[in-house]
Amino acid sequence: MHTVSIRTPTMEDARAFIGLTRMSVGLHAPWVSPPTQLETYARYLESLDGHHKLGFLICRQVNGELLGLVNVSEIVRGAFHSAYLGYWIGAPFSRQGYMRVGLNAVINHCFDAHHLHRLEANIQPDNAASIALVKGLGFRREGYSPDYLHIAGEWRDHERWAITNPDWGLPAQPECT
Repeated sequence: MHTVSIRTPTMEDARAFIGLTRMSVGLHAPWVSPPTQLETYARYLESLDGHHKLGFLICRQVNGELLGLVNVSEIVRGAFHSAYLGYWIGAPFSRQGYMRVGLNAVINHCFDAHHLHRLEANIQPDNAASIALVKGLGFRREGYSPDYLHIAGEWRDHERWAITNPDWGLPAQPECT
């Protein structure tokens, strides 16, 4: 059985990251637009300030192969202790359970190490796989936001899905094969 690990992306990951995003453009469109050029990847890394935005590569634990990414952004402290999740899996690893395992690990990390109270995923209504993913992890649908995010040149509607730390209960990390 293979498990995944999560880690912060670095410039040393640029080649693998860009290669994976380029081969996955067909899977990602119109849901997300991750960096496909060295310059945009470098800007992405600069945006990971450790306070307001975190990034986690999902990698095979056995060989470190890059599988996907989870971003935790717009982290707000104070009375809110909340953040937004964004994620994608590489096309060769789609529908194999890796994103479920990786997202589960990131959620555990956010609630445990970063002491966040709430995580929200905003998902386009036609993205059935992503909705099934968060539903399976215990997120609840909280609403619908027309013209919520500008992605791939268009304003797109999104469903708001969220989970709070008390609802999570830090389940055991599942494994995938």
